[in-house]
This record gives sequence, C-alpha cells and structure tokens, in this order.
Amino acid sequence: MPRPTAAQLAYGSCTVIFSTLAMLLLSQTSSGAGIAVIAVSALLLGLLVAMTVPMPRRTRVVTVRKPADADAQHSEEPVLTQS
Repeated sequence: MPRPTAAQLAYGSCTVIFSTLAMLLLSQTSSGAGIAVIAVSALLLGLLVAMTVPMPRRTRVVTVRKPADADAQHSEEPVLTQS
C-alpha cells in the first residue's frame, strides 16, 4: 500500500477536526456515548476524504533509440512517459 501524501494527510486531518466540531455544536450532546459516536463518524469521514484525494502520477524517463541514418550518428533522446 502506498504511503499517504501530504495533501491526503492535510485533507483528512482538517475533515476530522472540522466535522467533529460541527457535529458536536449542532447535536449539543453531552453524553459519552453521543460523543463517541460523533468521534468515530468523524474519523471515518476523514479517512474517506483522505482516500479519495487523487494520488500523483508517477513519471519515468525512457530512452528511445532512433535508427541510424547514413549521415547521422546514433542519437538518444529522453522521453517522459506517464504510468
């Protein structure tokens, strides 16, 4: 499993913090069970947001050899490809 990027960590953390605050303020709960349900749901929402942030594409350099001409020498040019 690839490591999470900085953007994924930031989006997930902000989602957990702000959704927890919003749900606690809107529900006005004071019971331990209510707070636990809100905390777990905020963590799940943060995980969902962090996993839906697109991962950056990997770029690799491939060397392409051109056929030799009568007047030209062998040449190599780097080409960027996305996988």
